[in-house]
Formats: sequence, structure tokens, C-alpha cells
Amino acid sequence: MSFDLEQTDELLSTTRAVRRRLDLDRDVPDELLLRCIELAEQAPTGGDITSRRWLVVRDSETKKKLADLYREAGGNGIIERAEQHTGTGHPKQGVLDSAAYLAENLERVPVLVLATVWGVHDGSGRPGLFDSVIQAAWSFCLALRSRGLGSAWTTLHLGKAKEFAEILGIPDGVTQVVLLPVAWTIGTEFKPASRKPASEIVWFDRWGYTKENHGDVESLIASLPGVTVEVDIAASPERVWDLVSDINISARFSNEFQGAEWVDSDGPREGASFVGHNKRTDVGREWDTTSWVVACDPPWVFAWNVNDREDPSAQWRFELEKIPGGTRLRQRLVIGPRLSATGHAMKDNPDQAGQILASRQEQHRGNMASNLQGIKEIAEKGG
Repeated sequence: MSFDLEQTDELLSTTRAVRRRLDLDRDVPDELLLRCIELAEQAPTGGDITSRRWLVVRDSETKKKLADLYREAGGNGIIERAEQHTGTGHPKQGVLDSAAYLAENLERVPVLVLATVWGVHDGSGRPGLFDSVIQAAWSFCLALRSRGLGSAWTTLHLGKAKEFAEILGIPDGVTQVVLLPVAWTIGTEFKPASRKPASEIVWFDRWGYTKENHGDVESLIASLPGVTVEVDIAASPERVWDLVSDINISARFSNEFQGAEWVDSDGPREGASFVGHNKRTDVGREWDTTSWVVACDPPWVFAWNVNDREDPSAQWRFELEKIPGGTRLRQRLVIGPRLSATGHAMKDNPDQAGQILASRQEQHRGNMASNLQGIKEIAEKGG
């Protein structure tokens, strides 16, 4: 049997968390819910034990009690934060407003579906509990989407799980996993979310090892191998940006970096160039490189290409992302496409090319990890 991949991909990429576009006035038939749950039940389950249980709540008085608990568990805080950030240009304002809308109107949603499982999680990670429900609950969301309905994945209620259990008569020994408000959607056109390309978040063989080119390539270097290292920093993106955009700090803690100076500028801007001084004590080599800034978007992106702007031997990039409590800093390296000393060594020793590349990636990863840790310490201490 062959599937229509275009439709399948559309379903998978446009099943969104729906809140403000839930139709609060249109009834959802039981038979439709049951069919979606039947499909969801085809998902794998730990030990092939059918321990999932689904609770469908329609009663308006019960929904009102659950909604009040939901707001007590954190919904009121979401509503307050959305109001506080209104008009401030907060990057997550849309998500805040959407979550606040659901918290304010939860009791008006036609159906609340609670996915549960027999068993109490002991923290061991053993199968049969959360990991036996999540895949089924998401299959339920996909089945809804394919039929013109929507939902929003929420676990906020778990802060009041005991109270939920009392209202709903859930016995001891059953774990609540996710609450899914279900309704027809207002319109059926949804867009894919903005996500990082897979090549930026998929590692090959070891953590942080990347490849930009896939499929048939003529050599390991032609695959544009690289390394990515990330760290969370308890400081604002603006504070972290001040450090990563300073060329004498952004690589200061790398064992190979010896300093740098701008050639035609007194600071970072796209198109500017700088000379970096490098040293590898393990091979007794010192060298200078000229780099060109190819992206400069304060306080989010700072990137440069080494040795040639259009045909670099290495491509370096800092990316900053605002997260709760601070900033996630990511440093990325792509080796190539122009041959560097590593590339020439691989070309001259094809039988050892994989080993040479892995060794160099590991050196880079160690330097980058030290570098990001140093930036983290400065940013968090305010030095």
C-alpha cells in the first residue's frame, strides 16, 4: 500500500496547538471522538499492555470546576503575564495570548479529553506509563486534525492532579498524563511552525557532530562536517551578545585562539573583516586567518567565514535564543567547503580520513565547550 506523501507530510507539519481557533459553540459527536481514540490506541504501548484510559468530559458543571483548578494551577499566571507583556513587543506575545485565551475559556470548550494510564511512575523511566501514553495522545491529535478538529497539548492541570482525580473519580494507581481540549477548528488551514532545519539539530555518531550535505558526496569534507555546542546562560541575550560579538572574547577560552583585531572596522558589522591569531601546541603550529562577518543581527546572530568569504575553509556562527530565565547560546562550526589543513591531511591520507576528521572535530568540540563555559561564567557574574 502506498500513501500520499504530500498529504501525510501536510498532516504531520500542520497539526498545531489550537486555542484561539477552537469553535466553542459547535458540538463534537461521541462517535467521532471514539474513532479518533480507536486510531490513537494503535500506538505502541509498553509490554503490549493495554493500560491507557481516556476520560471524555462534557458536563458543563464539571468542566467549570476543572477550568477553575486549571487556572489555580497556573492559568491565572499565564493570563497575568499576557496582560503585562501586551504592547511590549515580547517575542512570545502570540503564544502568551493564545495560552491565556485557553485558560480564560477552558470550560467553554465542547469536550475535554484526559489521557491517563494505569500505574504510578517511580522515576525509573521504565516503559508503560508516560512513554506509553504520549505517542497515543499525539496520534489522537493527528486523527482530530485530519477530520477538521483541533486541540492543544497541556499538562498545566497536573499541578492539581489530586483535585482533578477527586472531581472525576479517578482511582488511586492511575496517572494523568495530558489534558486535551477538543473542538472543531475555525478554518482548516494551518501553517508549519518555524523550526530549525534538521541539519542543525541532528548529530551523527557523537553528540554535536553535524553534516550540512547529505546523500552521495565525493568526500567527507564535501559533506560539510561540523560541530555544535550549546549552553544555557542565566543572563539576557543583550548581555551575552556583548560578549560573543567581541572578537577578543568570543573565542577567548579556546586553546587555539591567541587574539584578533579588526581590519577595516572598529566593531562587528556584516561585511567587516578581522585577523585572528591561532596556535596549536599539539602540532607546534601557529597561523593567522582573515575572516569576514557574514551575519550580524544583534542580539541573535553573529557569524563569520574563514580565509575566503565565498569559499571558506571554515564557517563559524553564534546563535542566541531567549529562554525562560536567560539565553541559550549555540556555537556552530562547519568545516569546508575549501580545504583547510585538516582537509588536506584527509585528502593526502584517504584511508585515515575518518579518523583525522573525528580527531579534529573532538578538538574543536573541547575548545568550543571551554569557550562557551567561559562566556557563561562572565555573563552570569557580570564581569
